[in-house]
Amino acid sequence: MLYYLFEYLEKTFDFPGAGVFQYITFRSALALMLSLLLSTIYGKRVIGFLRKQQIGETVRELGLEGQKEKAGTPTMGGLIIIFATLIPVLLFAKLQNIYIILLIVTTLWMGTIGFIDDYIKIFKKDKEGLKGIFKVFGQVGLGLIVGTVLYFHPGVNIRTDIQNNIDVKNTIENTISLEPVYEKSTATTIPFFKNNEFDYADLLAWTGEGYQNWAWLIFIPVVIFIITAVSNGANLTDGIDGLAAGTSAVSVLALGIFTFVSGNIIFSNYLNIMYIPNSGEMTVFIAAFVGALIGFLWYNSFPASVFMGDTGSLTIGGIIAVLAIAVRKELLIPLLCGIFLAENFSVVLQVSYFKYTKKRFGEGRRIFLMAPLHHHYQKKGYHESKIVTRFWIVAIMLAILSIVTLKLR
Repeated sequence: MLYYLFEYLEKTFDFPGAGVFQYITFRSALALMLSLLLSTIYGKRVIGFLRKQQIGETVRELGLEGQKEKAGTPTMGGLIIIFATLIPVLLFAKLQNIYIILLIVTTLWMGTIGFIDDYIKIFKKDKEGLKGIFKVFGQVGLGLIVGTVLYFHPGVNIRTDIQNNIDVKNTIENTISLEPVYEKSTATTIPFFKNNEFDYADLLAWTGEGYQNWAWLIFIPVVIFIITAVSNGANLTDGIDGLAAGTSAVSVLALGIFTFVSGNIIFSNYLNIMYIPNSGEMTVFIAAFVGALIGFLWYNSFPASVFMGDTGSLTIGGIIAVLAIAVRKELLIPLLCGIFLAENFSVVLQVSYFKYTKKRFGEGRRIFLMAPLHHHYQKKGYHESKIVTRFWIVAIMLAILSIVTLKLR
């Protein structure tokens, strides 16, 4: 909203300094600072409200050290992340930007699913929460919306007229003057390969002429799968204090670099990567989101004063998935979100192996002491803080390696 106000002041009254709001970096910095303030200062009030309403965590007995002490800790803290993200976005982002609209819809959609799940657990005293089938329906519904919009919306395209040796006059912030050539595309990026663009439409080349018109049959299911997988991965990672929020902040920060360079014609040309017009605006959302996650860590670090609940974890996973898809880096998710993948994979392996051995030997056997993976290390005697810190370090290494793929091919 403030973007449009200052744009009006500059054009109508030539208001001094109003033009600075045209810069993504400036608005991103403001969004980051405001989200940090909102999540840290007003987060305490939200926690107080949750405690007053007796919205506390019900802890299942898993035989883990320090588990009983967590009982009664306020949950639904994901509300802090959601509000601390959306308020700066509404103030500083271009609200007409299709990518910003999609991210706002994702935040509210997944936040609502998570809120319903937490509400059932707390107020209906049902430890299972929202039935899994309804969660999946919600995730599939969001994937259908996001996939359809990204495929059919006229504002979602790539620019194909980028030339080498662009004059970098005015450098980073300004867009140069070229006769633009835009095209709809389902192309994505394959990390570590030199000619690293892959078009989902090519999977239908065997059908004959005009196969590009049916690319949505591949693209939309892929979007649905990614959103469902990543949101569930984030949900499984939210098991000990500070783990989900910290690792997510690292991944989102890396995605912020991708969105900024992909949405900037100078950087995209220099790095020889896909230029996606208007995608740079997502940097403002990412800045607000990172600030909200870091501010939430103020209260969620060990010993946690609040848990994010499914309200937060499902929202985080949905946002990360949509960001990666929008910036055409979804094939990088297994590396960038390696912690989510490991947590998810540990559960799949544990359950599959248990069922297999029970069927073959008459008794179920386990690969890990407990799944997801962070509980395995808890069972081995590692303190929560040590596990979280080491997972953060791994997440940082994976994020750096992901960023390196911009040039390492």
